[in-house]
Amino acid sequence: MTTMDIPALPPVPRRLRAADPSWTETTDVCVIGSGIAGLTTALYLREAGLHVTVVTKVNIDDGSTRWAQGGIAAVLDPLDTPAAHAEDTRIAGVGLCDPAAVDVLVKEGPDRVRELIHTGANFDRYADGSLMLTREGGHRAKRIVHAGGDATGAEVQRALHAAVHADPWIRIIDHALVLDLLRDKSGRACGVSLHVLGEGSEDGVGGVLARAVVLATGGMGQIFASTTNPSVSTGDGVAAALRAGAAVTDIEFVQFHPTSLFLPGSRDQQPLISEALRGEGAHLVDGEGVRFMVGAHELAELAPRDVVAKGATRIMRRDDVDHVWLDARHLGAEHLESRFPTILASCRAAGIDPVVDLIPVAPAAHFASGGVRTDLHGRTSVDGLYACGEVACTGVHGANRLASNSLLEGLVFARRIADDLARELPAQSDPHTDADAASWAVSTTSRQSLQRAMTAGAGVLRSADSLAETAAVLTTLGNEHSGRPRTATWEATNLVTIAATLTAAAHARTETRGCHWREDFPDAVDTWRGHLLAGIGADGVLTQRWEAA
Repeated sequence: MTTMDIPALPPVPRRLRAADPSWTETTDVCVIGSGIAGLTTALYLREAGLHVTVVTKVNIDDGSTRWAQGGIAAVLDPLDTPAAHAEDTRIAGVGLCDPAAVDVLVKEGPDRVRELIHTGANFDRYADGSLMLTREGGHRAKRIVHAGGDATGAEVQRALHAAVHADPWIRIIDHALVLDLLRDKSGRACGVSLHVLGEGSEDGVGGVLARAVVLATGGMGQIFASTTNPSVSTGDGVAAALRAGAAVTDIEFVQFHPTSLFLPGSRDQQPLISEALRGEGAHLVDGEGVRFMVGAHELAELAPRDVVAKGATRIMRRDDVDHVWLDARHLGAEHLESRFPTILASCRAAGIDPVVDLIPVAPAAHFASGGVRTDLHGRTSVDGLYACGEVACTGVHGANRLASNSLLEGLVFARRIADDLARELPAQSDPHTDADAASWAVSTTSRQSLQRAMTAGAGVLRSADSLAETAAVLTTLGNEHSGRPRTATWEATNLVTIAATLTAAAHARTETRGCHWREDFPDAVDTWRGHLLAGIGADGVLTQRWEAA
């Protein structure tokens, strides 16, 4: 490994400024998150006879999984093969996938999907009872199972929710923001500190003591102004792992969906405006009504997602605006009402009628391919700490996620984590606080300024100049340590931590690869076939190491 220089960025705290826990409870394993990764891990742990506490920032049925539209990729067709699925995954990952992780995913995936069906998930089937399988971008075979057409996530969440609530030995703490990892004198994870939203004082803290901790907190899309992630996706799991000393890798690789409904000033997730609308003939236009994708690509508005996202971002930079427009008016009211009722409902709920209005759209952060680095059993570099799902970097996705591999990844590595913990789980140890670890919380004013700076300089299009401008904003925001301990400042501190880590990695990687696009380095470079590992030094300064693939 080689240590890398990084641009001037603000120091980040080694722990959040917060009171010591005023109450604690004990469990075998504490799982943080209530999407497919967290709930499946909890259910597999129960099969092993372990007591589980699930901590979730929302209601247990309101995790990010329910928003997944596409499906789950797995080799369930006799004419398909794991080798073909692996090859498609590696092609999408542009040289950075871990072959061993991909092998685990494609070989164990089919059994995990069958187990999910046994749990109660109802996928779409033909009249003869066989599963409907479809293709998505990047797949060369039909291997995507789906439910309700485009409501796979909702059905998976429903089935897991029912199974978890049916087990009295799964304790659920909802509406709780996890603050920091608790560690014993040896540095092993032994629980978490948390704040239950809306209960007690606004700075009140509790704790869950556990023999192991599993992070399944989802994505970090809220570091950008537009995202398809829920408002709670503030990178809490990755930030907590960094503060605990865990390695984070590939964080520069963030997928963007090219057309989300732009809702100015909204902290909520942005609804997707499906590319099917463009497929029916809707046009992307700038403020003057000019179709900017015509001439930019032979397929114009139907170019690949990353090409369309880059095209829209260039227009937004050129005109100094925060969105472009999608024009579907010429398709007519009858066709729009019958073909796209869901999209029309989303737009009209925001006061926009696509029959007579242009639709404001912007590229939105969609999925983080990187995260907390794990091995093939979900173990992080901190003993006793595991990670699963979008918060983790298992090595499956490389520089770009293949469609519908994300839910499968959660299923496969949830089982591996549970099996590893069932084999050996140490006794509970006592938490130890490092009194010398710097702690603070930044001002709540950081959030929107940070999102604007990240979108402008570290979003779809990046360059040395744009990243330097973003770093300057982050430095100003990160040096505002006046925030008093409460939910808003804890989240803002996590956002600054994640944004700074991503900006440093994007600045260091001087090439274009997968969903990382450098305008000043437009080509992939073979010497960049490797990974940047981020950490936090004792003084709170971000560090980076290079590891060749």
